[in-house]
Amino acid sequence: MADTTIFTVNDMTCSHCVGTVRKALEEALPGAEISVDLATHKVSFTGDRAKGEEAIKEAGYTPEAV
Repeated sequence: MADTTIFTVNDMTCSHCVGTVRKALEEALPGAEISVDLATHKVSFTGDRAKGEEAIKEAGYTPEAV
């Protein structure tokens, strides 16, 4: 079972943001399990933590470790 990384992304404020973050993670981590919850600002994914964190940053958001 792959480790799951969880970040809080407080500057994710709408469904467009959710789509942008999800797309960035899908491109950076093909095949990863990705969950993006706008209500709690939580983003979780499997795979390389550093790659996922960088993808969120490159998409223009600020991931914070939970």
